[in-house]
Amino acid sequence: MPINKIILGSEEWCSFPELGIPAIKARVDSGAKTSALHAINIAPFLKDTENWVKFDINPIQNNLKTVIHCEAKLVDKRIVKSSSGFREQRYVIKTNLCIGTDTWEIEMTLTNRDSMGFRMLLGREAMSGRILVDPEQKYLLGQPSTENLKDLYQNAISNKSGLRIGVLASNPELYSNKRIMEAGEMRGHEMHFLNIKECYMKLDADKPEIHYRGGKILDNFDAIIPRIRPSITFYGCALTRQFEAMKVFCLNSAAAITQSRDKLFSLQLLLHHGVDIPTTGFANSPLDTDDLIKMVGGSPLIVKLLEGTQGKGVVLAETKKAAESVINAFKSLNANILVQEFIKEANGKDLRLFVVDGKVVAAIQREAAAGEFRANIHMGGTASVIKPTPEEKKIAIKAAKAMDLKVAGVDIIRSSKGPLLLEVNSSPGLEGIEGATNKDIAGEMIKAIEKNFKK
Repeated sequence: MPINKIILGSEEWCSFPELGIPAIKARVDSGAKTSALHAINIAPFLKDTENWVKFDINPIQNNLKTVIHCEAKLVDKRIVKSSSGFREQRYVIKTNLCIGTDTWEIEMTLTNRDSMGFRMLLGREAMSGRILVDPEQKYLLGQPSTENLKDLYQNAISNKSGLRIGVLASNPELYSNKRIMEAGEMRGHEMHFLNIKECYMKLDADKPEIHYRGGKILDNFDAIIPRIRPSITFYGCALTRQFEAMKVFCLNSAAAITQSRDKLFSLQLLLHHGVDIPTTGFANSPLDTDDLIKMVGGSPLIVKLLEGTQGKGVVLAETKKAAESVINAFKSLNANILVQEFIKEANGKDLRLFVVDGKVVAAIQREAAAGEFRANIHMGGTASVIKPTPEEKKIAIKAAKAMDLKVAGVDIIRSSKGPLLLEVNSSPGLEGIEGATNKDIAGEMIKAIEKNFKK
């Protein structure tokens, strides 16, 4: 065994002096090819005619108060498939890594690792020829105490001086909710996660109230960001209306969320505002099945449950017989359904345009997995960056405005007739689109709240 190699455990502390990071815990993973560093607010820029990138990092897991602002020369941009299956474009930098008494230059990609257990992943390319790993051990080169970390980062703690913002949602561990909390903290706001199921309200004409677990009264919030799951729409919107009655600014109103969840009504509303959609039929009786199929141009066609979400409750019927069977099966369950023409030329792809405060802040193309026609990321689809056409941007902005949504995920499909709108989502997920575009969309949502208060 070579005696000049460093022996590391599966977890070790290291530092990046050129980035101003004195201590960060890394996962040592010989199964990963490249190293990755947690980064948010990533933005490329020119420095003396060279490409550089600036980014922020919370170097200590679960500590959003400690922030380091970093800059590094940009080496490359690369498409990387993450461990969760997302294809994302990442910026690549080179910098010196210090472990124990040894220092050498490594290459790293920048990505948001909030959903991971470690802010740093040390891959085998950075370890090659220098390191041996004992996976049964940890911190063979020592680890800093809590007090040591406080001393090291005493000048990196951000002070809050902004708004008091609540994220009204169900799961604090969900990527989107964590990112919104993080983005608010990064911009100096006091962020609180409010679990929908632990809120209850007092209806009173003079003094409406919302109480939280243990009887705490939620009476001093400046703004609320509703992130309401479809299964809890009724109660989540009731709480949002109550906050509105208490004169709290809500990033999406209860009325806008409610109408966006009614797929039939929302399609009628969009058509009323001049937004084109695939030819769609709706009926309440199985006796109308034959004419319903003809109405949308025959098979193949799409059958959608009105209450479906994330691609669930969406079926492709390739023949008339299959369409009749699916429609009648859904009707026998008293389920409300839409029947929609199948856009074959889309080839399993659609566009997700993320609209915040009347602007398209990011866009991706989602492509269905092999053998699948639904492009939803949750159904195994992959995301890649695209540049939407001016017409597609116009449709997305018009759709969000028609639905009165300040934040919306607008799904568009490219057809031989031009772009057609599929759906408008009032609580769009951030993981796929932030991962693919490296854009701080959560930060854009916080900026929309700030803009309202500046008005």
